Amino acid sequence: MEVILLERVEKLGRMGEVVSVKPGFARNYLLPQKKALRASKDNLAFFESQKAKLEAQNAERKVEAEKVSAKIADLSVIIIRQSAETGILYGSVSARDVAEAVTATGTAVERSQVAIDTPIKTLGLFKVRLVLHPEVSVAITVNVART
Repeated sequence: MEVILLERVEKLGRMGEVVSVKPGFARNYLLPQKKALRASKDNLAFFESQKAKLEAQNAERKVEAEKVSAKIADLSVIIIRQSAETGILYGSVSARDVAEAVTATGTAVERSQVAIDTPIKTLGLFKVRLVLHPEVSVAITVNVART
């Protein structure tokens, strides 16, 4: 299925590109979240007429995200969990837990903005990436400690 991207999507393309994606990805993710439009002549014309407006909104959101990333650049949060004597957690630390810990420090972050590469299932220090904007991301340190 051909779609026109309305914003930069990681590992897919930049704003304005016409890309080919699987139909399920388009129907379930890109179209409902207003990240893309179906590639048709009418939608291409609509995109060209709205391109300046979309680029201005994107630039404004990017500037705001850069301000927030400068504010939390060297942030370190502590998450307390129960663990076994060997240091393995009885559960795991999820994106929701990291988002709540960062929000508690005074910066509002949604769980969809937290990108955890590998599941956190042990005690220790971990680098977690926060994607504040498709073009702006910042790494924070998460300290998982025992109760």
